[in-house]
Amino acid sequence: MNIHKPGSAPGIGFGTAESRAGRVAVVSVWGDLDALTAPMLARAIRSAAQRQPDALIVDLSAVGFLASAGMSVLVDAHEELRPAVRFRVVADGPSTGRPLALLGIDALIAVHRTLEAALGGEL
Repeated sequence: MNIHKPGSAPGIGFGTAESRAGRVAVVSVWGDLDALTAPMLARAIRSAAQRQPDALIVDLSAVGFLASAGMSVLVDAHEELRPAVRFRVVADGPSTGRPLALLGIDALIAVHRTLEAALGGEL
């Protein structure tokens, strides 16, 4: 996988990194995903989408807090990219998976527990 780090925010412990697995773009996110950091995720997703992947996965495995602003970025990206690009999210546990399930976002967007599962799912 090639890794590119388009955005990080020193001092707030948030960042993103883009990697590729063939024709799949993976945007990994770490830190708290809230109103302050959500625009950085949106930019990272747009940057990855410009390379015209077949699928784009946002990996929230290292996110400690997922606010509604972050969830809005995910829903907006899903709407903007489909049907040309398959969109998936990696989220598990109380910090990320639970909020997505509680709001029903997991019914709209394919949410996987691990990156391996997201990469292996019908791409």
